[in-house]
Amino acid sequence: MILNISGRTDIVAYYTDWLMNRLKEGFIDVRNPFNPKLVSRIMLEDVDLLFFCTKNPIPILDKLKYIDKKVYFHITLTPYKKDIEPNVPPKKDVIDAIKKLSSLIGKENIVIRYDPIFISEKYNMDYHIKAFDRICELLDGYVSKILIHFIDNYKNVRKNYKVLKYRELCEDDYRVIGTSFSKSAKKHNIEVHTCNEANDLCKYGFVKDDCLSKELAYKLTGKEYKKKWTARKDLLCNCIEMVDIGAFNTCKHFCKYCYANYDEKKVNTNYDKHNPNSSLLIGKLKDEDTIKIRKN
Repeated sequence: MILNISGRTDIVAYYTDWLMNRLKEGFIDVRNPFNPKLVSRIMLEDVDLLFFCTKNPIPILDKLKYIDKKVYFHITLTPYKKDIEPNVPPKKDVIDAIKKLSSLIGKENIVIRYDPIFISEKYNMDYHIKAFDRICELLDGYVSKILIHFIDNYKNVRKNYKVLKYRELCEDDYRVIGTSFSKSAKKHNIEVHTCNEANDLCKYGFVKDDCLSKELAYKLTGKEYKKKWTARKDLLCNCIEMVDIGAFNTCKHFCKYCYANYDEKKVNTNYDKHNPNSSLLIGKLKDEDTIKIRKN
């Protein structure tokens, strides 16, 4: 089993103490987001890999030595400011943390996500080209792969359009991004990838790959995983199945493009219900809950 930590929230940034308690206890309870009375219990003895997704790896750096599972990190690093990402730490601090993480686990176990890309009057094409080149320069020797993704028309994206003010991309936009990003990445010995994208940027030097392919999973764990991650419900996604231990509407980054948050008031309410000693990320088990051991 591979745990996704997490596509639903940034556990590393806000709930690292809870995660470490769960790893110590040996099991994690996850409430089904579509059937709240159903709880999946994940036994850590059944877990082969911890797949971390975060915008802020700082809280877990000093705790990695206590984790006896294989780890793999996707770290989102974008050029946006506080109007778009109100609570994400300063980029310099995140970059310093990435460098430290690279020294701890090796650059082959870190992927940077420049995700999502959107073009607006403020964050225009020239802005992105310069920002991406600077990221590649600063991370030269510390990472070997950057994955990019374009903004999707999520509910929260539509709600925050007046803040984002993004425009639709045309084929020439993809060409400029493709050629410019490839040039910057190549200059600093970094591969630039796409996953789950309809636009083919391979002709500009990109590599089309999955965030977690069956080949990569085998390399990381020595086990074969064949089942596709059907929970994604996206025909373009061929990532293998992972089990997400997060919860929606719990991330306090409050990024305006987020797909997992759509109600900031609910985020604050949920955060107040968090107990680092609970088996659940938010709240606690109830008498009416049905607990089932998840094996895959």
